[in-house]
Amino acid sequence: MSRGVKGSAGQAAGRPAHSGGGAPGGTGRRPARDLGVLSEHAQPCDLVTVPARQGLEAVDILRLRNGVGPVLHDGACDTLGFLVPPGTAAGWDVPGSACTQTYGRGAALGAVPGGEGADPEPPVTGTGWLVPPEGAFAAAPTTDPAVLRAALGEAARTIEAVDRCR
Repeated sequence: MSRGVKGSAGQAAGRPAHSGGGAPGGTGRRPARDLGVLSEHAQPCDLVTVPARQGLEAVDILRLRNGVGPVLHDGACDTLGFLVPPGTAAGWDVPGSACTQTYGRGAALGAVPGGEGADPEPPVTGTGWLVPPEGAFAAAPTTDPAVLRAALGEAARTIEAVDRCR
């Protein structure tokens, strides 16, 4: 479960954030925690944030189907952030998640600290890679939003079923 918004990643970087999506009037949508301040040398991508439990289930589902792109986790591991193509935020409406327009590096990740073989720096400060770009299974450098939407729905149903059995 998300703890609420401290500010969007786009706002934290002093850029206008676009929360996009959501049901009309913003109903049925819970925003996720801020994942930090973005790099100043970032290129556009959007970021779908979800509570860690649902996100981890979705990562497993996407890995089984070779569809997971790079995934971030926040410092407290409360939320996961899926890098998705720019423009996704405009139509994102998955309850329990938020999609913000960011200026993350997405596919064109910057210089790799530590040289060849090291993971690139995450595009959002205060985060780490759960799935680094080199470990991603998606054909594209980001996760396909339609595939992510389906995986998040399946993950939510799985969690609900497990919780009913307790």
